Amino acid sequence: MLEKNVRFVEDTFKEYYFNHFELIHVPPRTSEREFGYQKFNAGMTRHLGIKNDKELHLLLMTQIPSDVYCSNAYYSFPNLPMSEKDWKEADLIFDIDAKDLKLDCRKEHTCLKCSTCQNITTQQSSCSKCGSDKFETLSLTCQNCIIESKKEVEKLVEILTEDLGIKKEEIQIYFSGNEGFHVHVTNTEYQNLDSRERADLADYIMFNGIIPETLGMSKQNNSKLSLPDKEEKGWCGRVAKDIFGPKSKRPKIIQEILAGGYSFFQARLEGMRQTIGVRIDPKVTMDVHRIFRLGGSINSKSGLSKVLCKDLEGFDPFSDACLLDDEKAEILANCPLSFTLKNQKYGPYLNETISIPKYAAVYMICKGIADVP
Repeated sequence: MLEKNVRFVEDTFKEYYFNHFELIHVPPRTSEREFGYQKFNAGMTRHLGIKNDKELHLLLMTQIPSDVYCSNAYYSFPNLPMSEKDWKEADLIFDIDAKDLKLDCRKEHTCLKCSTCQNITTQQSSCSKCGSDKFETLSLTCQNCIIESKKEVEKLVEILTEDLGIKKEEIQIYFSGNEGFHVHVTNTEYQNLDSRERADLADYIMFNGIIPETLGMSKQNNSKLSLPDKEEKGWCGRVAKDIFGPKSKRPKIIQEILAGGYSFFQARLEGMRQTIGVRIDPKVTMDVHRIFRLGGSINSKSGLSKVLCKDLEGFDPFSDACLLDDEKAEILANCPLSFTLKNQKYGPYLNETISIPKYAAVYMICKGIADVP
């Protein structure tokens, strides 16, 4: 990021942390967690121990980080190197990101920034200004991205509560501050799971590795089929609901599956992963040493905040997580797309100097589609 942009964004972030520290989520057992932060145009600083709100506030005000992180793990010595921390346990966290959902809408709100001359354009094979074929992809998340991400969160919560016995009050849903949601589970029964066990759990949630034998079809004798009933618990019931639909035509559907054979049924189950499986990032779930974005902090990829969603259905990140100042700021905008923040539409702009609220200016700078003049 250009230095003039860094100064402007850092000043805005500092003002936010000074005025809204009550929004920062200081997690329980603070002294057992590892903290870290990143500054613009700099690397990550990790292995920090924070004991209380006062120390965290001091870090935010003195360092003015672009991003702030906290471990899901609990350690005896969080400020020591990883091999010496003495891992105790870790909260279970899931990451659902719109960019992983492969939605059709993304092509409508994605543009390209030339890595050579910084020219911004819509989809092209080469830059119209310098001819370079090296681009950075820029995406402005839309409401459909959020709606589809919410559906994945709802599927995840259903599995966590119905299949794994986790209580709803042990589940916290956060907007990540950019393109998706973080789901935090604080149930002690799952905090002791190691990385391999969490990987198995992620596979279960994603509906990975399902085979026809699990659902009553044998490879050796596929002339018989005993599909589960829609009232059954867990994946068996979900598969049955997906196969038979609301109006049961069970005998006819079973005959179709039998006629198709083992491979046909296996392919159908594989296709169901995208519809009834939850599209989480398994690497996030299985990592027992990862540091996660701190609740209430700002995401430098957007200028939006990571906030707790008390009402997922009614939550609108483009208003509810847009918490920066609305004082006017002047920027040079080069944005071929339009976007909406706080119910106000912005763009498209073609190398225009504009005066807009600071929250929108920071959003555009963080997205790489505007600069301080």
